[in-house]
Amino acid sequence: MAFSINTNAGAMVALQNLNKTNFELSKTQNRINTGLKVSGAKDDASIFAIAQKMRGVIAAKNSVGQGLERAKSILDVSIAAAESISDTLVQMKELAVRASEPGQDTATYNALNADFFALRAQIDTIALNAEFNGKNLVITGATDLDVTTDEDGNSFTVPKAEMQAITLQFGLPNIDLYNDTNAGSTLTVIENAIDTVNGHLSSMGSASKRVDLMITMNSKVKDAIEVGVGNLVDADMARESADLQSLQVKQQLGIQALSIANQAPNTVLGLFR
Repeated sequence: MAFSINTNAGAMVALQNLNKTNFELSKTQNRINTGLKVSGAKDDASIFAIAQKMRGVIAAKNSVGQGLERAKSILDVSIAAAESISDTLVQMKELAVRASEPGQDTATYNALNADFFALRAQIDTIALNAEFNGKNLVITGATDLDVTTDEDGNSFTVPKAEMQAITLQFGLPNIDLYNDTNAGSTLTVIENAIDTVNGHLSSMGSASKRVDLMITMNSKVKDAIEVGVGNLVDADMARESADLQSLQVKQQLGIQALSIANQAPNTVLGLFR
């Protein structure tokens, strides 16, 4: 080997190896800090592009999930209101049956009628309060509920379910319990109203089940995609920990090797003693 004080080949090699070790150490530390083996396009452009596309799908499914949860809440509130209205109608039917018996005194009819109209007012109170996030399916003048089921914009419609007293035909003439004749007509209206409300309950119940299924499916697909993205970009922390220790040792040895190589020109002095 030639002795030169101008060119220290050994120091150059040692420095190159140390720089390579420092570069690998920096990559390992970044993986440990971020938990990702691919945190940017520089790490792996193709994998990063695939992961970003999948993250976009996940974001879309998150939005779909939020919409489905909102729809479920609207349906839950509407179903609760419909069930309460159905219970109220049952009570009204009981009053109408009692009032349809002929020969009762005026005071009895008046008392039954007062209870009847109180329950009728309760129907409107229930319907008006069946609102979630600005949407009410059961008030008069309600609109249908459109439910988006996936990120491609597919959807289905839940029909409105108007259940206020006026919609249930309680505003017709002589629908009261002032006498047994009116009570008979009122009983017919109540029975029709019960059928109408039960029909709405069936429709909303089926829609609620469908929304539940879509929520479950959306969540499972989103989770599967997240796992797939993780498989592409997540770092193996056990391996990174082992690599970190190995590279730290190599770094220390590289520094020592560079130090030894830098001392090589001093041996030239021995030739002139």
